[in-house]
Amino acid sequence: MAKLFIPGPIDVSPDTFAAMSRPMIGHRGAEFEALYASTQPVLQELAGTTRPFYLATNSAWGVMEAALQNLCAKKVLNLCCGAFSDKWFSVAKSMGLEADKVQVEWGEAISPEAVKAKLEEGGFDLVTLIHNETSTGVMNDLEGIAKVVKSFPGVLLVVDSVSSFSAVPIEMDALGVDVLLAGVQKALALPPGLTVFSLSEAAVERAKAMPNRGYYFDFVEFVKNGEKNNTPSTPAISLIFGLQHILGVIAAEGVANRYARHKANNAMIHEWGKRHDFKNFAPEGNQSVSLTCFHTPAGWDQSAFIKTLKAKHGFVINGGYGKIKGLTFRISNMGNETPETMQELIDAMNDVLG
Repeated sequence: MAKLFIPGPIDVSPDTFAAMSRPMIGHRGAEFEALYASTQPVLQELAGTTRPFYLATNSAWGVMEAALQNLCAKKVLNLCCGAFSDKWFSVAKSMGLEADKVQVEWGEAISPEAVKAKLEEGGFDLVTLIHNETSTGVMNDLEGIAKVVKSFPGVLLVVDSVSSFSAVPIEMDALGVDVLLAGVQKALALPPGLTVFSLSEAAVERAKAMPNRGYYFDFVEFVKNGEKNNTPSTPAISLIFGLQHILGVIAAEGVANRYARHKANNAMIHEWGKRHDFKNFAPEGNQSVSLTCFHTPAGWDQSAFIKTLKAKHGFVINGGYGKIKGLTFRISNMGNETPETMQELIDAMNDVLG
């Protein structure tokens, strides 16, 4: 089987698969409650929060849509800089919500000043931000944007950290983030199908006052069940076994060491790109630490490179996403990857380049 160096899903370790193969347990009893509770300390450490984490059986889009349903009483401001952040605006409009956006070109970052200028127009009570825009390799200024949003009373901030969670430090409580969410198939190195998220007290209170929340994605239901170390609906128990395992691996490595490893892995790919004159698609100062998005040079047969890398060496990278597919290519360095495994990829790519 080929090894994935795409930006998600990423390579899952045999030990994680083994953990997921444990005998099934019931989800309404002491065994599951202990399993659920065991995930909390490391998730909270990774998020910089004392708030509980909730486990949702769905892709991150479930909780991204739920945040709109549970928290937007007036108008949402979507911060758009790539495929996934642009889509969040489209989802808001498709739900019939009043929505506006700060839009920048793909490959650019959202500036706190632009967010401030838009919020000063008034009427907003919710902001959505993708911390690390996976489609472009742009990491937005979470600290700067959060500071701006928090200066507007009554405006809540929802942050998608799908491809940054556990790869870089995030301080949810200190920054005043109201919803922090992440799918597990990226830096947490699990198969897709589970989302972890945390809610501020303000987000919970807003949700309680919102009508028509439905059931499956009702934040209040998650809170009520979370108090009993459980989920509103039948959870993906095997994935939670895997989550428990990978969080144990993270604890053993140490969170600071994990961040340093991701940074070192990422630097190796950046250096490789410079040696071959591949230009980073993201601007200096806003480049992702978990993946790299490169411009495709004019006249370079990107498709042949990717196909040969897979056929000859068994490694898979990605040829761009959305409207920049073919114009860019992306290489992941997140999850379980080490400088040694990144060097194996680099040696293989050098061999294909000739």
